[in-house]
Amino acid sequence: MEKKPLSVTFKIIIMVATCVGIGFISGQVTREGVQTWYPTLVKPVFNPPNSVFAPVWTVLYILMGVAAGLVWDRIDIQKETVKKGLTFFAVQLGLNALWSYLFFGLHNPLLAFAEIIILWLMIYETFVQFNKVSKPAGFLFIPYLLWVSFALVLNGSIWWLNK
Repeated sequence: MEKKPLSVTFKIIIMVATCVGIGFISGQVTREGVQTWYPTLVKPVFNPPNSVFAPVWTVLYILMGVAAGLVWDRIDIQKETVKKGLTFFAVQLGLNALWSYLFFGLHNPLLAFAEIIILWLMIYETFVQFNKVSKPAGFLFIPYLLWVSFALVLNGSIWWLNK
């Protein structure tokens, strides 16, 4: 009996669940720091209210998962580019989770700032690779790239104001 390939919908569901799951785990690390340590920091005037972060990240994790599912669906057509894109995707997703641990878990804005620069580069490379495979997948990565650009500036500013 021939194995039926996974549908694009199933691939998207798997990738969204993976991203949201990673986000949930990151949120567990973040929660205590947000309640105890983060309020003690001096923050720039453009720092959004805490209530903004969870909804924004939820949407971004969903968009990331949809993008990855669309790319994964093209593996039979563009195997090497898809594998490269999904490798960068996995690396940036791991770095995304690591940032929360460095910033909120270790209370180390400088180390988190150095890491978010690498994260941004990995997100950008993921965007480039995804865009080669699927224009909609590349487009879905733009809000994430923009938000992490903002987060990079915010992280750097928090480090600077609290050094």
